[in-house]
Amino acid sequence: MLDVSRDEFEALVSDGLDTLPDEMLDQLDNVIFLVEDTPPDGADTLGLYEGFSLAEREVYGYGEEPDRITLFRLNLLAHCVDHDELVSEIRVTLVHEVAHFLGLSEERIHELGWG
Repeated sequence: MLDVSRDEFEALVSDGLDTLPDEMLDQLDNVIFLVEDTPPDGADTLGLYEGFSLAEREVYGYGEEPDRITLFRLNLLAHCVDHDELVSEIRVTLVHEVAHFLGLSEERIHELGWG
């Protein structure tokens, strides 16, 4: 498994966000990005979107809890063989989870080649 500190991993996530298209980032509203070591259920999931996608929102505004996109550091480290693959997989995971925020289904995300 790759050895990347939490601080370095969080910096890679931040850098990954900077590479996403503006059209995608401009739609993010009230979303926080988190890094956890592993999912609570112990699954081999790389990322998770929690919230109400844009397709599900009717009235949304002030006082709403933020949606969450979480990347699972240890799962991503175990999934990748080197630093370059980790950088790539972080970006793919971010795109995948942001696509869920936008309301895209798992099937549609794969049709588009985003995950």
